[in-house]
Amino acid sequence: MKKLVNDVHDVVKESLEGFETAHADTIKVNFDPDFVVRAQPKEDGKVGLVSGGGSGHEPLHGGYVGYGMLDAAVPGAVFTSPTPDPIVEATKAADHGAGVLHIVKNYTGDVLNFETAAELCEMEDIEVATVVVNDDVAVEDSLYTAGRRGVAGTFLVEKIAGAAAERGDDLNAVAKIAQAVNDNCRSMGLALGPCTVPHAGKPSFDLGETEVEMGIGIHGEPGYRRTEMKTADELATELYEKVTSDLPFEEGDDVIVLVNGMGGTPLSELYIINRKVQQLMKKDGLNPVRTIVGDYVTSLEMPGCSLTFLRVHDDMLELFDAPTNTPGYRKGM
Repeated sequence: MKKLVNDVHDVVKESLEGFETAHADTIKVNFDPDFVVRAQPKEDGKVGLVSGGGSGHEPLHGGYVGYGMLDAAVPGAVFTSPTPDPIVEATKAADHGAGVLHIVKNYTGDVLNFETAAELCEMEDIEVATVVVNDDVAVEDSLYTAGRRGVAGTFLVEKIAGAAAERGDDLNAVAKIAQAVNDNCRSMGLALGPCTVPHAGKPSFDLGETEVEMGIGIHGEPGYRRTEMKTADELATELYEKVTSDLPFEEGDDVIVLVNGMGGTPLSELYIINRKVQQLMKKDGLNPVRTIVGDYVTSLEMPGCSLTFLRVHDDMLELFDAPTNTPGYRKGM
C-alpha cells in the first residue's frame, strides 16, 4: 500500500485538520466529537441540514458544508458510519430554531445511528426530520443495506434541499423536496479496479486486469455482474439503459445529469462517458437541462464512474441553480 498518510489510525483526524486550514473562510471543524460546521452560521429561523457517513467519499459530505447546502456534516472512520454522539452534537450546531433535516445514505449503520441520534435530539426539543437516499438501481437488499443503496444522488439531494432551506422553507417543505429529489433520482456505477482502505492495507476486492464490476457500491461492494472490459461507449450505454429504464425516464423529461468519478478516473475519460450519454439522451428525446461532470461522491482512489439522472419537476431546477458556496461545490457566488 502506497498512500500519503502517517499513522493509518489518524487519517480522518489529520485530513480534517488540513481541510479546516484550507477552507477556513467557509467551514470549521469540531474535534472530539468530530464534525464539520459552517464558519458563518445560517440565520435563526431557518431549517438546518445535517448529513454524514464514513469518510473516503470526499468531497461528500464535509465538502458540501456551507451556504446553500449543509449546515453540518459528520465524518466517520473510512467507510464506517459515525456513531450517534457526534451526529447529536452536529445537529445541535445546525439547529437555528426551525428544526433539522437529516440526509442519510441507505446503509444499515448510517440509518441506525442517525435514527438513534434523531431520538436523542428530540428528547432535547430539537425537531428532526429524516430523508433516506436510495438512488442506486444496481443492487437491492445486500449485506450492507435493506433496500437500495444511497450513492451519488446524495449530492443532488443535499444541493436542492439546501437551497430550499436557505430560502426559508419550513422543515416539512424542505423534507418534502428532499424526498422528491430522491424519488426522481436514479444512479448506477462501475469499477475498473478496487480501492484500498488505509487501515485494511490491501485492495477492497479482487478484479482481474481485463474485468469490470458493473453496479459497484461506493464502499467497494460488489455489483450485479462482472464482465470483460469493453469500450467506453458500451459501458456508458449499459449504465444509461439501467438508469433510464428504472424510473422510467420518458421522452420529453427534463433531466439533471451527473457523470461522477469514483476518485481515480481522469476527467478526460469522464467526458468520453458523458459524450455517449448525451448522444443516447438525444436519441431518446430526453432533455439534459444541466450536466455535471467530475468527482462528487468518490470511493477513495477507485478507478470507475457512476451515472445519475434526476428527473426535474416543480422548482427543482431553480433550487439546483441557486447560489452555493462550499469547499466542494460553488455556484453563482
